[in-house]
Amino acid sequence: MTQLVALKSHQLSAADGTRLFVTDYLLPASQARGSVVLMHGLGEHGGRYRHLAGFFNECGLSVRCYDHRGHGRSQGKRGDVINGNPMLQDAEIIIDDFAARFAQPPFLFGHSMGGLFAAHFALAHKSPLRGLILSSPALALRVSSLDLKMLAVLEKLAPTLAVPSGLKTAFLSHDAKIAAAYKADPLVHGRISARLLRSMLFSAEYCALHAAALAIPTLMLVAGDDRLVDPAGSRRFFAKLPPGLAQMHVYDAMYHEIFNEVDTTRPFADLKGWLEHTALARQQR
Repeated sequence: MTQLVALKSHQLSAADGTRLFVTDYLLPASQARGSVVLMHGLGEHGGRYRHLAGFFNECGLSVRCYDHRGHGRSQGKRGDVINGNPMLQDAEIIIDDFAARFAQPPFLFGHSMGGLFAAHFALAHKSPLRGLILSSPALALRVSSLDLKMLAVLEKLAPTLAVPSGLKTAFLSHDAKIAAAYKADPLVHGRISARLLRSMLFSAEYCALHAAALAIPTLMLVAGDDRLVDPAGSRRFFAKLPPGLAQMHVYDAMYHEIFNEVDTTRPFADLKGWLEHTALARQQR
């Protein structure tokens, strides 16, 4: 069995000097078939993906997890971003630094908010990627007309003010232990600023408009009973992708965190199958 080997955690500097917390799970060169970078969701951190890092190691991929600015152990005001596209700029630095270790580009995995920014990153061709994996991506946000009115006010009066995100932890997973651990995690926060929300809305619009430009193998794993993001956004995005480029699996009874559900057999099997028979196999032909 492949062993999970964690390199000591370290930091990288973003373009504006913000320090980003990074953890690499590196396989010996003789075992590695490639690499993957993981982008986490709103309010959480890369440490919640250790079990997924172990899975990717078992599949022969070295792994990099990092905490977004304003999240986890990275610097930055909790739940806020600077103006521009800092999440994409940070990802470019993280990905390019990791890719320099290997003979080929990494896969990019993104969950929820991380899935939204991962899709935007891939569509913008910021860095070469071997493939894209989206887990319950936030390609459509559950934002009401009242929310949009409040956003407009906050953008004018207090764009950096991080307010409660309203995330309902009971809908992370049907496993109550997941919600309990989430609430007890000192590195988790439940805040979002007007600037971060606007950044997410912009990325969602960008992805909807440019989906047909995607040019790398893509796997979409979607929670059908997602109460935190709207799975209809994933279906619309998938329908616009070039024919034959992507696979999508929808888990009708699952909540948002499909890899933390009571039974994760299907998502892990679908992910492994795609890697073995599509993504990794394509590179070996």
